[in-house]
Amino acid sequence: MVCERISDHCILKRIRNARGGRCLLNLVGLITLGAALALPQVAMAGDAAAGDQRYHQSCHACHGPAGKGVSSYPKISGNPIEYTREKLKAYRAGQKIGPNSGLMIMMAKPLSDEEIENLSAYLKDAKYEK
Repeated sequence: MVCERISDHCILKRIRNARGGRCLLNLVGLITLGAALALPQVAMAGDAAAGDQRYHQSCHACHGPAGKGVSSYPKISGNPIEYTREKLKAYRAGQKIGPNSGLMIMMAKPLSDEEIENLSAYLKDAKYEK
């Protein structure tokens, strides 16, 4: 039996249809695959402290303390890491998203993947304290 997607239904079907030791072998294989797929996400976790430092070098002047937003520049803190990561990567690739795209493209161009991860980690939980 071949499943195109790994799902709970597929896993249960494999376990029910397995004969003898194959059941355990299939289950171990699926667990190993799941762990292998999760590792790149763990390895790419950003460093919030490094993100804080980078934020104050490049972003603070427009987006304000802790990304709270200033004037026509939006609040950028409190978003999921994935959201911030994808926005920064889109700007880095030259994609126009909103009215300040020209400036954001220029600011995001030099960012490395690591810096994007760090900024995303910092901005997720950044809090403005007066």
